Amino acid sequence: MTLNRRSILKAGAAAAALPLLGSRAFAQGEPLKVGFIYVGTINDNGYNYAHNQGRLYLEEKLGDAVETTYVENVPEGPDCERVLRELAQQGNKLIFATSFGFGDSVIKVAQQFPDVKFEHATGYMKADNVGLYNARFYEGRAVCGTIAGHLSKTGKAGYIGSFPIPEVVMGINSFVLAARKVNPDFTIRPVYISTWNDPAKEADTARAMIDQGIDVIAQHTDGPAALQVAQERGIVGGFGQGADMSEFAPETQLTSIIDHWGPHYAASAQAVIDGTWTAGDTWEGLKEDVVQIGPYGPKVTDEVKAAAEAVRTGQIDGSFHIFTGPIKDNTGVERVPAGQTMTDAELLSMDWYVEGVEQPA
Repeated sequence: MTLNRRSILKAGAAAAALPLLGSRAFAQGEPLKVGFIYVGTINDNGYNYAHNQGRLYLEEKLGDAVETTYVENVPEGPDCERVLRELAQQGNKLIFATSFGFGDSVIKVAQQFPDVKFEHATGYMKADNVGLYNARFYEGRAVCGTIAGHLSKTGKAGYIGSFPIPEVVMGINSFVLAARKVNPDFTIRPVYISTWNDPAKEADTARAMIDQGIDVIAQHTDGPAALQVAQERGIVGGFGQGADMSEFAPETQLTSIIDHWGPHYAASAQAVIDGTWTAGDTWEGLKEDVVQIGPYGPKVTDEVKAAAEAVRTGQIDGSFHIFTGPIKDNTGVERVPAGQTMTDAELLSMDWYVEGVEQPA
């Protein structure tokens, strides 16, 4: 596959223009101005909400040492370049671009503002003043899959995906590998809806899956609509994505994957203030507390909690890795030999499904 995270997101509403101000260098004793751009709304209760919570964490930790600005609903494309340039012209000396499709614009604008530090979430292109950061979402999927394997009565789950990109494929595979360690006959049905946040599409897909016999729903989209349908229909449950969504499905959310970006944002800003910032490339997970597991729901028994916690803590202490072989793909071909663990490079280019994944239509 050549597609990457959020690279094919359909353009949404254009972000409001920011006033153009003269660029000025960051001086000791004045607040460091930090800008954020989001591809969606901070009220999506998922991915963009989590990034904005990270911005608020940064403000809380560094206080008067920083001054933050954010722009939401920035489409991936020319408008992104404009917003990035205006943030730099406003005097922001550290700018976080939080969606993959912002990458080309980040590199272009960074060349025009060499004294500004840029960090790009889930991207791959670096420069002297452009760093990368990412989260090991798949580690959280392994915990969720463990719960699903224990609680599903049908042994059939549905997975509402955005786009068939490595990050999403990796999550599907992690989920079903974990579930099949509990129930070797467990299967999962991915359905891609070609968007990151469309509540009506997510709800309709969830209803169709339930009608076809699944009783657990996972998702890699940004809103709680699928969980709400799961609660309405009374199935076993589902999982929050990006944030705790239990308020939308208090009986049905089994747990959630929470993206905890705040410590990274605070550390990067402090490094700029201290003059120690470098163009890093981080991919952190449960161990670093960038990925968190939310509270377990009322349907998760003590026995299942213990199993989920074993998977969570095993990934933290390094004793467990969900992508350790033997692993076959869904055509029966061995992809990972026994005892071998997939490399990060292999994971980040994953374009095949493991055993138990039904081929998407």
